[in-house]
Amino acid sequence: MKKPFYLLALLILLASCDSTPDIQDEFLDGEIVFDASIAHPEDYLQSIANPNPSAQDASKPVFIAIHGYSASTFEWDEFRAFSANRNDYYVSQVLLGGHGMTYDDFKKASWKTWQASIKEEFERLVAAGYSRINFVGSSTGGALLIEMLASGYFDGKTAPGHFFLVDPIIIPSSKILSIIPLMGPVLGYAEADNTTDEDRYWYHFRPQETLQELLEVTVRARKQLEDGVTLPSGTSMKVYKSIKDATADPASAVLIYKGMKTSSGGPIDVEMVESNLHVFTRLALRSGTGASDIATQLRTFNDIVTRGLN
Repeated sequence: MKKPFYLLALLILLASCDSTPDIQDEFLDGEIVFDASIAHPEDYLQSIANPNPSAQDASKPVFIAIHGYSASTFEWDEFRAFSANRNDYYVSQVLLGGHGMTYDDFKKASWKTWQASIKEEFERLVAAGYSRINFVGSSTGGALLIEMLASGYFDGKTAPGHFFLVDPIIIPSSKILSIIPLMGPVLGYAEADNTTDEDRYWYHFRPQETLQELLEVTVRARKQLEDGVTLPSGTSMKVYKSIKDATADPASAVLIYKGMKTSSGGPIDVEMVESNLHVFTRLALRSGTGASDIATQLRTFNDIVTRGLN
């Protein structure tokens, strides 16, 4: 009889908590800070930077870089900087729908809204004549890409050349997400352990509605992988997965490896990376990173580019 009593007491305590976050002006959640790609999309999206490419430009590979849940285009800024002096490919940084603006905008967006901006950039590039399109997705960006593949989005469309997934989240490391359907409406939101600088590029407060959406899309992707997903003809995939990851369980990579096949039925590539960072390709604003982290990031960027150019 004690467990139901304690559970009831916990629910009463949580219900008495204020579910309205105290949003500061310097937070991404607020009215002042927003993702730079909103004001200057031409600096981030190749389809807008050059909507009428020459035949030569249209034949160069484009890497559509997709960030994760509650993040922003900042998550792939280092890849853009790495690519700054290259003229043999382009990087197009997509801001997930509903992200990069206010807490309320984020709260209202579904995972389908997040995904819509990926589809929009892909379709604009194809319409403009770009023919060698690759996807680079981190964290939830990986789950959104898997869902697109599994749902048949690319059927009858220009087949992407490569998919590169960095620390894709299919199985969360923390099991707290699984109780969000029960506890989320009571709590209202979760608070992230961001640094002051990170609060400008990641949401400090995660509305429970968005956590519900995160759970839905990861569960959906997991079930799709369990049923089996086949890549389009001529398309490859590589997964880069941190061995120690507090956000995306390394078992995510195992599930993708088992569930995803090439069009000929062959396996995809998976590399387990010696790192304890989630999205190890993003080092900016992180403390405690060293030479080995930088070397791992650069090795991964070089591998992505080399594969994407072939």
